[in-house]
Amino acid sequence: MAEGAGARRPRVAIVFTGGTISMRFDAAAQGAVPALSGDDILAATRGVRDVADVASEQWGSFPGPHMTVERMWALRSRIAELLRDPAVDGVVVTHGTDTLEESAYLCARSLPWAKPVVFTGAMRSASDLGWDGPANLLEATRVAASAEARGYGTLVTLGGRIFSAVDETKAHTHLLDAFESPGLGPVGVVDEEEVIFRRALGPEPPIIQPPAPATPVDIVSAWAGADSRLLDASRAEGRGVVVAALGRGNVPPDMVPGIERWIAEGKPVVISSRAQRGRVGDTYAYPGGGRRLQDMGAIFAGSRRPQQARIDLMLALGAGLSSEAIRGVFEV
Repeated sequence: MAEGAGARRPRVAIVFTGGTISMRFDAAAQGAVPALSGDDILAATRGVRDVADVASEQWGSFPGPHMTVERMWALRSRIAELLRDPAVDGVVVTHGTDTLEESAYLCARSLPWAKPVVFTGAMRSASDLGWDGPANLLEATRVAASAEARGYGTLVTLGGRIFSAVDETKAHTHLLDAFESPGLGPVGVVDEEEVIFRRALGPEPPIIQPPAPATPVDIVSAWAGADSRLLDASRAEGRGVVVAALGRGNVPPDMVPGIERWIAEGKPVVISSRAQRGRVGDTYAYPGGGRRLQDMGAIFAGSRRPQQARIDLMLALGAGLSSEAIRGVFEV
């Protein structure tokens, strides 16, 4: 928000949910565990209150792997409440990095507001040399307070880089620059006190706002020699399934009967790829090839990674969309 005579300072709501940013080494447990409150982290984040008027809340204290679909949706609902407040200019969410991309993508696909929502976290705990939590929180707050961030929807900011939540992923297990947007790169950077956006976003499918996401929706991976056992086990209770296929969207022949049984029951099968970059397509027509799967009625996920396709499918099923409407969601 621009400074100047009579200009109101931007107001940023910070929602602390847990993750490594709130962790410290515990001698008894012999590892990092949740230990710090949001107030503790704010106190360590020098200069954050110079960036914006900050209002914070302790929403939870969950490690990334402890997030569930229900918790993700409850967090999304709380963010929606904050965005409806005309006094709030942006929202920052601290989150465990293991599932940060999923919660951020859920918000990106189901929150229509122009105000920025910025997810951040830490790769090192408060006990580690070079704890990155305070710097990441400061930079995320700077992005959320920036007028330039309006219209970019949900973002992820770590290590000085700004990513769109619709295309970022955790690409490394522990380095500080663990997050990437494969094939695209960040949308911008935080350079000291300046927020710089370097590329626009491409067209996105319509926002989906169901009463709640439909569950269960599983991801079943393909690998050399995979068969239909996991597909059949998932089908018993599953509302839909995402196949993390090979390469361009192909599966071993022994997975095909399992996919056919899902489709015969009228349950959607979405084909994604376990590859980090590129789209799935109907290039190959051999048994198990993408052309055969498409002809059977499977839905192609485009460039979505499996965890993203799963969220879109949960949202679409939760909204009660027809099979053709679900196909339209993925074919944008």
